[in-house]
Amino acid sequence: MSVRTRLAPSPTGDPHLGSAYAALFNRAFAHQNGGEFILRIEDTDQTRNRAESESAIFDVLRWLGLDWDEGPDIGGECGPYRQSERLAIYKEHMEQLLASGGAFRCFCTKERLDEMRRQQIQAGKTSKYDGKCLTVDPAEAEERAARGEPHVIRLRVPEEGECRFVDGVRGDVTIPWSQVDMQVLIKSDGFPTYHFASTVDDHLMGITHIFRGEEWINSFPKHQLIYQNFGWDMPKHYHLPLLRNPDQSKMSKRKNATSINYYRRCGFLRESLLNYLATMGWSMPEEREKFSMDEFYADFTPNRLSPRGPVFDIEKLSWLNGLYIRELSSEELKARVFDWAFGGERLDRLVSLVRERSERFDDLFPKVDYILGDRVDLTEQDFEHKKLELSDSKKVLEFVNRALGEVEQWNRDSLYESLNQLAGLMNVKFKDFLFPVFVAISGRSVTLPLFDSLELLERDIVTIRIRSAIEALGGISNKERKRLDKEWRTLVD
Repeated sequence: MSVRTRLAPSPTGDPHLGSAYAALFNRAFAHQNGGEFILRIEDTDQTRNRAESESAIFDVLRWLGLDWDEGPDIGGECGPYRQSERLAIYKEHMEQLLASGGAFRCFCTKERLDEMRRQQIQAGKTSKYDGKCLTVDPAEAEERAARGEPHVIRLRVPEEGECRFVDGVRGDVTIPWSQVDMQVLIKSDGFPTYHFASTVDDHLMGITHIFRGEEWINSFPKHQLIYQNFGWDMPKHYHLPLLRNPDQSKMSKRKNATSINYYRRCGFLRESLLNYLATMGWSMPEEREKFSMDEFYADFTPNRLSPRGPVFDIEKLSWLNGLYIRELSSEELKARVFDWAFGGERLDRLVSLVRERSERFDDLFPKVDYILGDRVDLTEQDFEHKKLELSDSKKVLEFVNRALGEVEQWNRDSLYESLNQLAGLMNVKFKDFLFPVFVAISGRSVTLPLFDSLELLERDIVTIRIRSAIEALGGISNKERKRLDKEWRTLVD
């Protein structure tokens, strides 16, 4: 049997370090065993999918050298490789699952479900579906669905007993069925959820081994039930430990940079980033910290994976990156630096910005230093303003970060439109509104055109700079965040 592994990211945001982490182990295991590594796009969330996110996934994985053997852009025998193009396949299999009794139609309204969850939480119980529509006769359910009554399709879960399975990293795992929710498999819009689509796709694409994050352990029983209902053999699963911050908390974009593009734009080499990710939950036989990908592929064995949560320490990554930089020849280093600073159309765009604002060549670099490199560290004094209190600047920056997170097309016009609209909603004069943003992005109050700068820096760097500026202003306490959450909902609703 040929080994087949996969990566199945959702095109709903910036490519995450976790995707590279999982891709690294899936690809290594497949190619080490003469098999295939498949890229599949999980694009069934129609409200959050972004075309630019899919392109970014392709781009960063290829930049890292984690190319694939089958996928949306290169095809393969098991396509299509976008879930949105496989709806007929899911419909056919769902009809089989309904006929076998493995799933049922649920007509509960959102209001009823919200009230059900509220009561469960108030009573100190686990929040999950209570099974109300299990008693609806299947024939009646089919008739109501045929009339167009809104509904979802849920997985039928045993009321008693336990789900037992063997995880390739943790060994024997037991989860009581009482802790497993009756998962929605088909949403009211007719699109499948990840849980149903991924299991059907994994089977039809012949996936034999899956390396994925440990956050999916609690979903394993649901996936196992779907496999059992169809009488399919399940792939071998390895649940990788979650990447953690130095304080052992889960690595998340609220606390740390999680986008691959952030590390790329900061000047980390692909070799060092892959090397460091390979040490997250795995180790070389002789415990070496620096090794090439060829060495990793030669020595990788799943039995050396550890369930302990690895700490992703940017200082450690920077140290490792320095080792790789010093090994480059002068010619290669020059080529890498030029590509990092001016690759693609970046040089043309920078020149167009500074040529009308410079009189000598030594004017150029002071104007673009915050774009080519990091900006200076900030203090509260940098945000002193005649019309904005420090608390006002902090709120502006927090809301700007939220608004920019919703911008689909990252270009100067879309960015201007988003922030101009937000300033109006907050009833702040645009010039005053932009002051803390200028400082957060560049470290000074006067810069090259702000929206061109935002476009050049790209989403990940902008997000981190605004977040660190908020920290320079004292950060946001839990109490403040609740107040800001309420105010934000009032603004955007």
